[in-house]
Amino acid sequence: MPAVESSAIRGIDYEPSSRTLLVIFIDGDGYAYFEVPPALYADFLRAESKGRFFAEQVRDSFGYQQVT
Repeated sequence: MPAVESSAIRGIDYEPSSRTLLVIFIDGDGYAYFEVPPALYADFLRAESKGRFFAEQVRDSFGYQQVT
């Protein structure tokens, strides 16, 4: 899982075959987001502010499940 520079997010990863985005937060909580387009993952990796990008583009836009 690629580590990212963020005060809120520890790492993000993507599984293209299932279009699942995995986001791990600094506190260790992890969430899988479903039906995420590959381009959005690429944009997430390039975003200057990962936390802002997550809040604006991911959090309320996709179904999700908490993962351990």
